[in-house]
Amino acid sequence: MSALPGHAVIIVNTHKNGSGRMAVGIAAALGNEGWTSTIFSFLGKPVGDPDLSGASIVLTLGGDGTVLYSARAAAPLGIPLLPVNLGSLGFIAWVRHSEWLERFRDAVAGRLPLSSRFMLDIQVFRLGQRVARFSSMNDGVVSGAGPAKIVKLSMSVSGEALGTYRSDGIIIATPTGSTAYSLAAGGPILDPDMDAMILNPICPFTLSNRPLVVPGDETLEVYVEREQREKMLLTVDGQDFFNLEEGDRVSYRRAEYKAHLYCHARGSFYQVLRAKLNWSGGPDA
Repeated sequence: MSALPGHAVIIVNTHKNGSGRMAVGIAAALGNEGWTSTIFSFLGKPVGDPDLSGASIVLTLGGDGTVLYSARAAAPLGIPLLPVNLGSLGFIAWVRHSEWLERFRDAVAGRLPLSSRFMLDIQVFRLGQRVARFSSMNDGVVSGAGPAKIVKLSMSVSGEALGTYRSDGIIIATPTGSTAYSLAAGGPILDPDMDAMILNPICPFTLSNRPLVVPGDETLEVYVEREQREKMLLTVDGQDFFNLEEGDRVSYRRAEYKAHLYCHARGSFYQVLRAKLNWSGGPDA
């Protein structure tokens, strides 16, 4: 990115204490740097999409959820994100609010590396017609919509039948999403810059049903079998929801674009893993 001043969009989750005031302060500081800016704020759950026209960088103020929302909006336009963390230690939001200006200057001067993150293109087909489409930075989960009950789902990989799963649902996750819901469900951790997808059954009835990592150029499909005892739901990044019906087919493939995040040194992801997962090697590990 050129160091010449441009336009920045500040996306802020005002659920975080003091975040609204901080956004106003950031906008003023950007003006002193010669940049124009706009603020898009939401309380807890975003409504609508931010106007990113003319933006050359997006600053996110919140936690990892704010980054996920912002990435879905910015990735198709190729606009990079600088994720400022206002909550607890996050896997994605790594910039401390006290150092945002220093990191911003590093980013626009080209001194911060960009991490290119795999994005999912998720489509739902019903009676042969596409009825919904989503992008995802973390995961797309097919599960029951009510109290936990076993559901029946069939899987295929690029047209090759993989099998039928009786479980609480199935997670299809990106490398970025490998440290989110999939990790809690016993899935593997992937380097966030990898080109791959994780297929992870949630509490499978058959213990031989294990998580599977597939190359990023495959197409994964989840088929909602007939005679379910539970209403079915697709959840995208824990933020977007779509009611599924028996016979629906949910397709997952690599999106045509990636999300671009400014990041710290190459080893920072592993430092976060050690801190977040308490890999101390001691009695509390």
